[in-house]
Amino acid sequence: MNISGTTRVFLILGDPVAQVRAPEAFNHLFAQHGVDAVLVPANVPPAELAGFVAQVTKARNIDGLWLAIPHKTPMVDLLDKCDRLGKSAGAVNAVRRNADGSLEGALFDGVGFTKALDHFGIAIPGARVLVVGVGGGGVAIATSLAARGAGVVALFDNTPGRTQAVAAKLSAEFGVEVVAVATPDPAGYDLVVNATPLGLKAGDPLPFDVARLDAGTAVVDILMKNQPTPLLCACHARGIAAHPGFEMMVQQVPEYLSFFGFDSIARAVQADPSAVRALFTAA
Repeated sequence: MNISGTTRVFLILGDPVAQVRAPEAFNHLFAQHGVDAVLVPANVPPAELAGFVAQVTKARNIDGLWLAIPHKTPMVDLLDKCDRLGKSAGAVNAVRRNADGSLEGALFDGVGFTKALDHFGIAIPGARVLVVGVGGGGVAIATSLAARGAGVVALFDNTPGRTQAVAAKLSAEFGVEVVAVATPDPAGYDLVVNATPLGLKAGDPLPFDVARLDAGTAVVDILMKNQPTPLLCACHARGIAAHPGFEMMVQQVPEYLSFFGFDSIARAVQADPSAVRALFTAA
């Protein structure tokens, strides 16, 4: 990769950022397609987010931001414009600077997740789904599941007041039963999603009791690191169909590329994502 004075720079902001894998995919694609651009991780503490964004977006060669944990939700308040899913979820994971200098955000986590379910052959309409973890990623997933007509979307998080507010908002917006639940008991669901960071650190507990899963339930763990995660291993030991989170990122790649103006690459990846998928499965 050659970086010069003409290189378009994109940053992925998180705290931490060691777990992010987007640079692997996008920098590979930029190089493969001869695009003079680079995606660089930046570890930004939550208290510094607003100041960092205000300053870094003044640089004329920094064209956009990716958002990772925990910045997806607070970033919304720093935007001038936002897409519908981002407004509904109250979170974004991509921000571009428009020609007029305004900051516009979009949310692709949930779109990538539901496209991943399509890839896995998991039906969404009418499904009973439990989402464990209602941070930026979990809210995005719940929003897109509601938009795609899930039967029931149950939300569990350690901050119940916020979870109830999210459930009420999504129910009203999409006309789907979205409820906050008091425990992460996975019994009785068609699909259970781990949208917590549990599994990133050695010794983390499982996000829910795998023994309580119904035999036909599908599980998706959206963590990108430590594959196979402890949750996936526990599910496989029980014979439960469980899928890793990298497919969610694979399916988001064309969405990001289009948002940032790389339409020809987006079409190529959408037509055949196998090369991008191989980047994650080989790691």
